[in-house]
Amino acid sequence: MRGALVRRVLLLAALALAGPAAAAGRTRLTVYTALEPEQLDPIRSAIEAAVPEAEIAWLRASTGVLTERIVAEAGAPRADLLLGVAATSLLQFEAAGLLETYRPAGVEALRPFFRDGVPPYTWTGMDAYLGVVCFNTEGAARHRISRPSFWRDLLNPALKGQVVMPHPASSGTGYMIVAGWLQTMGEDAAWAYMDALHENVAAYVPGGSEPCREAAAGRTVAGLSFDMRAAAEKAAGAPIDIVVPVDGTGWDQEAVAVVAGRPHLALAKRVADWAVSREANALYARSFAIVAYPGVSDPAPIYPAHAEARMIRNDLAWMARNRPRILAEWRRRYDGRAAATP
Repeated sequence: MRGALVRRVLLLAALALAGPAAAAGRTRLTVYTALEPEQLDPIRSAIEAAVPEAEIAWLRASTGVLTERIVAEAGAPRADLLLGVAATSLLQFEAAGLLETYRPAGVEALRPFFRDGVPPYTWTGMDAYLGVVCFNTEGAARHRISRPSFWRDLLNPALKGQVVMPHPASSGTGYMIVAGWLQTMGEDAAWAYMDALHENVAAYVPGGSEPCREAAAGRTVAGLSFDMRAAAEKAAGAPIDIVVPVDGTGWDQEAVAVVAGRPHLALAKRVADWAVSREANALYARSFAIVAYPGVSDPAPIYPAHAEARMIRNDLAWMARNRPRILAEWRRRYDGRAAATP
């Protein structure tokens, strides 16, 4: 009797030390993500329902912060899976040999530009997001500022101190906007444009959502952000116009990839299979108008109908390859006005 009691106590202690995942017969997967906070619980619940052996442990940060962290951890990776991380960042990790070669089951059903097009196949797109201006119409009326149509309209002297932009080193949105200008204007003209825009910028802030929240709250007139944050703020009643500049806007896509060399590769691959499914894309479509699976998206009427047509012809590989150089030059020119240094 005493021996049975001792064995039971030892078993309970072992289960307690193993943690809740082991007690439930599940394996914990550490997933790095830049998804919006409100997306995390629904996606975690859906993954754990579809792959019951997995317990999802999120580590969430903005794209730039995650990118630097993953590079710093290259010698001893801690993430099992990257989900909702910019494709341009994943291309950097692929070049460094950090990603497992894996083509998820069912990927052929996705729109072609969401599939890794250059071997080895390491990442798959989930949704696309693009740069917009959240333009506060009430503040603009008070300051007698005209609604912008082109990027150059943000150089209007009346906007001095009325523009907020994401810091491109910490924010994927910020980097995508800068990279879009460099590709469409040419580098010399784009840096000249940013020099002029700098005179109107009140602050460079860490996250891609923050500038739109600032504009929505009336603390600034123009917040450079991404399309779906703008749509969410407008749907909540903010007095903003969603401006997708006529001369085209930069974009990126959130994607999924399996980290190489981790102990639970087979399970991480099953989660990646789920991440490209129609079910998964239906969840992404709650937050994004442009998703990988065709026929799933149904954006609200407030979403600009012309947004996808104004996405530039974007070179994601160029964005990934040139990111360190571009950020170094951007910091040299403008970092003194950053709201917080990443």
